[in-house]
Amino acid sequence: MLLLLQILLLPCCFSAGRGSGLLGEGLWLLKTEFAFRLYQTVAAGRNGTNLVISPAGVSLPLEILQFGAQGNTDRQLAGALGYTVYDPKVREFLHAIYSVLHNSSQDTGMELTCTVFVQVGTRLSPCFVEQISWWANSSLQPVDLREPNSTAGRASEDTSSQSTGEGPGRLPWEQVSTMSAQLALVSTMTFQSTWQRRFSSVDSQLLPFTCAHGLVLQVPMMHQMAEVNYGQFRDAAGHEVGVLELAYLGRMASLFLVLPRDKDTPLGHIEPHLTARAIHLWTTRLRRARMDVFLPRFRIQNQFNLKSILSSWGVTDPFDPLKANLKGISGQDSFYVSEAIHKAKMEISEEGTKASAATALLLLKRSRTPVFKADHPFIFFLREPNTGVVISIGRVSNPLD
Repeated sequence: MLLLLQILLLPCCFSAGRGSGLLGEGLWLLKTEFAFRLYQTVAAGRNGTNLVISPAGVSLPLEILQFGAQGNTDRQLAGALGYTVYDPKVREFLHAIYSVLHNSSQDTGMELTCTVFVQVGTRLSPCFVEQISWWANSSLQPVDLREPNSTAGRASEDTSSQSTGEGPGRLPWEQVSTMSAQLALVSTMTFQSTWQRRFSSVDSQLLPFTCAHGLVLQVPMMHQMAEVNYGQFRDAAGHEVGVLELAYLGRMASLFLVLPRDKDTPLGHIEPHLTARAIHLWTTRLRRARMDVFLPRFRIQNQFNLKSILSSWGVTDPFDPLKANLKGISGQDSFYVSEAIHKAKMEISEEGTKASAATALLLLKRSRTPVFKADHPFIFFLREPNTGVVISIGRVSNPLD
């Protein structure tokens, strides 16, 4: 899985100030709320489509941007995140999170980084440089932003060792004019691992999947019979859902699946009721159960314009050349955010897949164990268990798209 956020800053005009303290609730709850708010905003108006987005990959560069923000610009960023990096308790908690999210072993790799590409000759505030240099494995790299290949090559180097599949390819800011660019923030969240209990390749097969508008397709479906964490719940509107947890090796992360019990219930009816408290309630009330699990293989890749998303949340000043107050970056009123683009990719599969319809059909007829069958649209989110941080979140409406 490769997750990429890019923020492009250009010279601008002026403003003044500082942010407020941490809101009353726990920061983990605020970060989860941010994750699902981001997902709901992206999902709105995209009924019937696949999507994936990384809240962790989005929040990190916004935090770094906050180090340079003042006045109303700072307040808007803090309002979007739900917290301010100037709060000591927030810093302590986030450092603990980022140390966990920068971890790897023989079979699992997870890394969250942010590279700040700086136009050669651009003067930055020493305080800003010091703050970001120790923030979540972040780094500063002087480059010539007028020469796109200078950043594309480095970004590819930064992500190629961790990502599954190809690298980020052509960087989004290459699609716009960078003649006045001074800084570019590139956030990457990479994760790759094997299941704690692998799906059996000989049991994989083509099975029917009912898409959002009733279209039935034959899709590659993975299968395993295993002890899993599972629960059945109702959302605030009374819709019934089944929630399943699939752990990765070493329990470094878990994939949670939220599947409507009724195939005729659109995800658009459930998504507005996904809140941090609801997710916390569901995930803490799962119970061990031996189940037949059927999950389609899928691969999703998206690109989103975060500028429009954040603007809809009231974060408008950072994008306004006349109102942006990012004086903390260089000590001068000289920056505004020109572009904020997020790219995300996620792939769920098992090695050596083979279709074997007869085996699974016989298994279903002979088995008395409960069945979790993701044969219609479902929501998924990848979460780190120790901190509760949502690494990525998305939905599968058509596994073949």
